[in-house]
Formats: sequence, C-alpha cells, structure tokens
Amino acid sequence: MSNWVPISLLALVFAAADLPKSTLLAPKPSAPAGSPLEGESIPVLPVMLAGDSPQTSGGEKNAPSKSSTLSETSKLALIRFVSGEFAKARKPIPGGKEGFVIYTDKPINQEYLDRIVATHGAAINTGDPTQITRLEFREHTIIVDINGGGRPKHNWLEHIQVGMSTPTAPETTTTSSDEQQGPPGIQPGAGGTLYLQFPKSIPDLTPDDLKKLLSPFLDFGGIHSAAVQWIDTLPPEMKKAITERHVLLGMDREEVVAAVGKPDRKVRERDAEGYDTEDWIYGHPPDKTVFVHFRGEKVSSIKQYPQ
Repeated sequence: MSNWVPISLLALVFAAADLPKSTLLAPKPSAPAGSPLEGESIPVLPVMLAGDSPQTSGGEKNAPSKSSTLSETSKLALIRFVSGEFAKARKPIPGGKEGFVIYTDKPINQEYLDRIVATHGAAINTGDPTQITRLEFREHTIIVDINGGGRPKHNWLEHIQVGMSTPTAPETTTTSSDEQQGPPGIQPGAGGTLYLQFPKSIPDLTPDDLKKLLSPFLDFGGIHSAAVQWIDTLPPEMKKAITERHVLLGMDREEVVAAVGKPDRKVRERDAEGYDTEDWIYGHPPDKTVFVHFRGEKVSSIKQYPQ
C-alpha cells in the first residue's frame, strides 16, 4: 500500500507536466495548413510529378514533324500536270539565263524585279500568253522554263549512241528532260526562267501547290487557249482521255503531251524492220514507271511497272 501511493503521485505529475504543452503551444505561423499527419506518406517532388515543365514535354509534343521531301511519284505528277500547261503572265519575266529567283519563304521583291527587267529586258510581258516548257529539279530549287526558257540548251547530238555491231542493230538516241526543246514554234532561250528556291530541300508538292507558288507570275485560270480549242476538235475518246490524264493507243506525240505532259526521258531506236521507234519514260524504277512506245508517229504500246 505504501508503494502504490508514490507510484500514483508520480503518474499524476507526469500527466500534469504534459497538459500545458498540448494546450498552450500554438501552431507556427509558417507551417502550411493541412500538414500531413504522422503515419501518412508525403509525396516526393509533387510539382514535377504532377506534370512536366513546358520547356520539355510540352515543346516535344507540339513540335511539328519534319516535312517530307519531294518523292519520285510526286515529281512525275508535276511533270505530267504542270509541264506543258498554258497560262497568262501577271508580271514581266526577265530574259537571260539568270532569270528571276522566287524565294518561297519571302514575298516578291518588286523593286528588284523591276531592276532586273530594266537590265536584261522582258522576255515575257504582263498579259502575254505563256507555256511552261520544262521543269528541272535540283536539291533546293525547281527551275521553270517558260516559252522555251532563257538558258542555253545542250546539243542533243552530244548524247547520241549509235550501235554498229550488226547490220540490223538499232540506232539509239537517249535524251533526258533536260534536253527537251519544247513544242514547235517556241525556240529554246527565247523565253524566261523562274527559279523556285526553297529554304531546305524541296517538299512533297502537288501540281496545285506548284501552280500556287508560280501564281505571282502566272495565271493558270480563266484562259481559253489555242490548246483548249484544239482539244475540242479531237474525237470524243481522245478528248476524254486527255481530260482524264491518261494515254490511249493511237495517240500522237502532241496528244500524249496534252494528256500526261513531257516524259522524264526518251529513248529513240530503229527496229529490225527499219521503223523509227521511240519510248517515252515517265518515272524512275523501282517507283511506278510508265513506258509509252511510239512506232512512227503513233502510240503502239503502253506498259507500266510495277503492274
């Protein structure tokens, strides 16, 4: 009994000593409201885990994908549907091989154009009828010759290869689109040249895209050209094929150009029977490639690879 009293008194003393601490101590002003209680887990770096910073993930997610470069299929479409097209000049186009450079990421410098025209003369004046006679593709540039272009052309005789191994060996001449002289009546070097300059490689363009880039100089709409009147005189099946952009057996060269444009390259031969033949090749293997074979003046066969 004597031991119980001191133990009880000792317990009361400890309890009394704890009471002021629990009732008189106020929370520190700097302590955040809603502090986690003992035993609860505290998230580590909650701001960073809630979302990435805008300089990292946000920028990566919104970054534009790299634009694709011009494919061989698209290049073939540009040659088919733009080369040979008629238009009306909206601005004068200077003569000479320097032509005029159109920077696709900048507006036309009219003052510079006026100075070039004053220096070299205008090969094509505002309002003149025009025809695109050749397209040439470089790494960052599309070269557009109009009415024969202003650049000197290579002599096609430099590219002749003649086989003489046997009496019946065919005579072969190979030319590329760079040596094509344009339609009859338009002399190479008598027209003008526009250089479409891209800041990087040439992007994948449609024929309408290319026409839009040329629109400051050329108006492709609202012109009833002699070519349109000529098409109206053709038989219905030929007119339909040209309108739908495909080749028919029996077409002549002018009709083929009207339907699908100028070829990428030509191969001329003389067969064993003495007939002059010519293959017009559209495309580059292994991409889609079309061979239009002329025997004499007419298309005698059409082949496509791959089928």
